[in-house]
Amino acid sequence: MKIVVSSIFLLLAFSILSFGMPTFANAQSTIPPLSVSTDFPAYAENSEIIISGIVKDSSLSEYEQPITLMIVNSDGNIVKIAQLTLTSNNDFSTTLVAGGPLWKSGGEYTVKVNYGAQKAETTFNYAGLTSPSEPEPVVEEPVVIVEEPEPVVEEPVVIVEPEPEPEPELLCGEGTVMKDGKCVAEKSGGGGCLIATAAFGSEMAPQVQFLREIRDNTVMSTQSGTAFMTGFNQFYYSFSPYVADYERENPVFKEAIKVTLTPLLTSLTLLNYVDVDTEEEMLGYGIGIILLNIGMYFVAPAAVIIVIKNRIKRN
Repeated sequence: MKIVVSSIFLLLAFSILSFGMPTFANAQSTIPPLSVSTDFPAYAENSEIIISGIVKDSSLSEYEQPITLMIVNSDGNIVKIAQLTLTSNNDFSTTLVAGGPLWKSGGEYTVKVNYGAQKAETTFNYAGLTSPSEPEPVVEEPVVIVEEPEPVVEEPVVIVEPEPEPEPELLCGEGTVMKDGKCVAEKSGGGGCLIATAAFGSEMAPQVQFLREIRDNTVMSTQSGTAFMTGFNQFYYSFSPYVADYERENPVFKEAIKVTLTPLLTSLTLLNYVDVDTEEEMLGYGIGIILLNIGMYFVAPAAVIIVIKNRIKRN
């Protein structure tokens, strides 16, 4: 009889423990490998946005990798891209200001983060740019004529002259700021050159700083240059995070990228010796630089290959 009672008690205890274990396992499995969030669901122009997230311990690889962060507007255009470093607690955080030449329209913006093969995203609403208020119109006072009944003496007409209208303030368009009485392109940090940063080891490397200065001070000083950078960013940031990650894992590939970037950096130094003040000059010099790089990277190697083939056939 004691054996039967003991067996029943052990069976009940085992059933209770078995029922609780799946619940605990399911609670552990709800933590995502990679998460991201913002401090508020909506922001106005020039508001401060705090973006943070966390990576699970099990998702860390043997190579130290940064977090790649991108912000995409409601039209699918990239307005911000950055690389963040994980802390010792496997979390990350950054602060940025809403607004700039690329933040043109309001709506829902998406924050996307990549950590190796893992991805996560969240959204927030941006109110868009605020339009400046129009000056109130100047109202002219009516002419006052005073007449006496007897004797009829007409008093001089009193004409109240309106105050002179103030000179209209020069309003700069979207993406431009006032400087020395002229509207010039607003300088923005934009995104970083991920491939060059990974190749030369730091954002403070002279080569990376040179590329950043050419982009901000020369190319984006004109409307055509800003439009070119918007289209180029859509193409460049679609693959550059993956190339940068592979550079960090493969030193040989990293050195090959350094050699490949050398002709490009050399051709861009030509922009330091010319003055780009108009849209026509930007288009002319820009097309010239593009054709020069096509010649160095494609036409010259093709010509060398053709010459070598002809010599082999003659021999």
